Amino acid sequence: MSTSLQVALERRRRGGETGFIPFITAGDPTMEVTVEAVRRLVRAGADAVEIGMPYSDPLADGPTIQAASERALRGGFQMPDLFRLGPILREAAGEVPLVAFTYANPVYRWGWQTFAEDLAKAGYAGVIVPDLPMEEATPLREAADRAGVALVPLVAPTSQGRIERICRTARGFVYAVSSTGVTGVRKRMPEHLSRFIDEIRRCTDLPIGVGFGIGTPEAAAAVAETADAVIVGSALVRILAAITEEGRDAGDVLDDLETFARTLVAPLRRAEK
Repeated sequence: MSTSLQVALERRRRGGETGFIPFITAGDPTMEVTVEAVRRLVRAGADAVEIGMPYSDPLADGPTIQAASERALRGGFQMPDLFRLGPILREAAGEVPLVAFTYANPVYRWGWQTFAEDLAKAGYAGVIVPDLPMEEATPLREAADRAGVALVPLVAPTSQGRIERICRTARGFVYAVSSTGVTGVRKRMPEHLSRFIDEIRRCTDLPIGVGFGIGTPEAAAAVAETADAVIVGSALVRILAAITEEGRDAGDVLDDLETFARTLVAPLRRAEK
């Protein structure tokens, strides 16, 4: 099952380049800022954009994204807003696919099939549910397949013994978690990362995106040596936080977001595999 996500990242891979997948939290601080942020990130060179659904107990997220979720929830953002926002984001993103990022409990309460159908209607090409293990993901994966939405699985360093089985269920791309723990910028990427990616690559022909801890052009360049896509979240969310936390002008902050995203994209376009 080929998807727009897979096609976008494979296009980069065929050209000897690495894809860029930025993450932002929906509704932080407003839906209007989220729409403009997507437009700016696409202009900077994003190959897909992750849209995080604000959630009160984001187990995989570090303090930066947790704070973004809290700001969005205080602003009144709820699950229906993710679907209402979709067509507007779809227009802002143009041909670049959107990936929803959420957690299992709200999806379960919404209903596997209804959730997948509503995502597809709203224009999302894929979804990531980090706390939904492979063994429990079948209902959502089947619903997502029927709706034409790619359920992207996570493979972590702790997934030893399960990597091949996880990859068999993958759609769109495989999300490789660079290190254990939660999201957040790290000073250096783990030494085992290239071996870990090689292990995943032996199990799948899908593109492999790496996330967790990437927050500088240097880290992005290092990951690009072996990965097919670089996923960046906390470093971008932290820039947007200045609108609320520092009272800065939204336009100025969005300028900063686009400028920083371009610094991340630059080494990916020069990367040689």
